[in-house]
Amino acid sequence: MSTAHSTFDSALLESEERRALRKAVGDLARRYGRDYFAATVRAGKHTDELWQEAGRLGYLGVNLPEEYGGGGGGLAELSIVLEELGAAGCPLLLLIVSPAICGTVIARFGTDEQKQRWLPGIADGSLRMAFGITEPEAGSNSHRITTTARRDPETGGWKLSGRKVFISGVDIADATLIVGRTEDARTGKLKPCLFIVDRDTPGFEYRQIEMELAAPEKQFQVFLDDVALPASALVGDEDAGLLQLFAGLNPERVMTAAFSIGMGRYALDKAVDYARTRQVWKSPIGSHQAIAHPLAQAHIELELARLMMQKAAYLYDAGDDMGAGEAANMAKYAAAEAGAKAVDQAVHTLGGNGLTAEYGLASLLTASRVGRIAPVSREMILNFVSHYTLGLPKSY
Repeated sequence: MSTAHSTFDSALLESEERRALRKAVGDLARRYGRDYFAATVRAGKHTDELWQEAGRLGYLGVNLPEEYGGGGGGLAELSIVLEELGAAGCPLLLLIVSPAICGTVIARFGTDEQKQRWLPGIADGSLRMAFGITEPEAGSNSHRITTTARRDPETGGWKLSGRKVFISGVDIADATLIVGRTEDARTGKLKPCLFIVDRDTPGFEYRQIEMELAAPEKQFQVFLDDVALPASALVGDEDAGLLQLFAGLNPERVMTAAFSIGMGRYALDKAVDYARTRQVWKSPIGSHQAIAHPLAQAHIELELARLMMQKAAYLYDAGDDMGAGEAANMAKYAAAEAGAKAVDQAVHTLGGNGLTAEYGLASLLTASRVGRIAPVSREMILNFVSHYTLGLPKSY
C-alpha cells in the first residue's frame, strides 16, 4: 500500500482493532442501556457498576501507557469508548475528565511518582480524578483565573487558595487536578500551573450545585482555603503550565464531541425505529419526506462531526498539538450542533410520545445543550476560528 493510502486509512478509516473495540464497548453498553442509566439517575446514585466493569475490561484506560496498566492506545480509542457508551444511552461523563484530561496530563508531564500513584488506578477504574478549571468570575476567560498558589517557605510546598464552579464528580473523585496560577519571579505576572489535590486535604471543600440536568455525575462548587500541598503536588514544569494545560483541554474538546455524537446517535436510532413502525394513516410515518428527510440530515451531520472528531484525535495522537487544537475546537462545535439537532428532531418525530418518560428522550433535550455550552461555548470556538484560523482581528 502506498504511503498516501496508508496515511488516509489511519486518519479516516478505522482499523480492525478499533472496529473490534467499538463492537465490544457497544455490546457492554447495551447490556446496561438507558434503563439502567435512568434508574441510576432517579435513585440519585452513580453508574459505579458500569464504570467498574468498563475498567476491568480495560476500556477506561485504553489511551494510557501500557506500563501503567493502560491499553497503549490514544485519544482515538478513548473517543470510541465514550461514543459507543452514549449511543447505547449510558454515557460516562467522567471519561472526559479522569482518563482523557487528568490521565493524559499526568502521563505526559507527571513525575514517575505521580504516574505510579495515579495512572494504574485511573486505567482500571479504581481511582477517579476530577478537573477544576472553571471559576465564577472568569467564565470562558482562563486568563482571569484567580486561584493562586504561592510557595510555603517553611515546608517547600505550596499554599493554594481560590474557588471553582461546575466541577463534575468531585464527590466520587479521589483527587482533583486544579488549575491555579503562580507568580513568575522574573516578570511578576501570573502563569497557569496544575496541582493534584486529594479530596481529604484540609481546606479543600465542595458544595453541590442543584442542576436541572438529569445525570449521575453531580456538579460542585469547590473552595480552596489556604490548602497546604507538598511540592510533589505540582504536575510537570512550573514554567510550562500553559502547554500542559492545553494538553488536557484538547482531549476534553475531542471527548465532548464523542459525548455529543453518542447522544445524537442514541436519539436518532430511537426516532428511526419509531418512524419505521409508527402508522397513523396507511403507511409508516417514516415513508413521508417531512419525517424522513430531517432524520437523514441529522445522520449526515453526525457522520460529518465524527470525521472531524477522528481528525482531531489523529492529530493529537500524532503529537501535533497546534493542529489538534484547531481540529478539536471544530469537532466539538460540529458535534454539539449535530447532537443537539438530532435530539430535537428525535423528540419532534415522536410527537407527544417524545415527551413521555416511557421513551426517555425528553431528558436529552437538556443534556444535549451541554456540548454547546461546556467546556467552552460555541461562540468562543467561533472567536477562535475567526481569529486563529481566518486571521481576522480579535473582538476581545
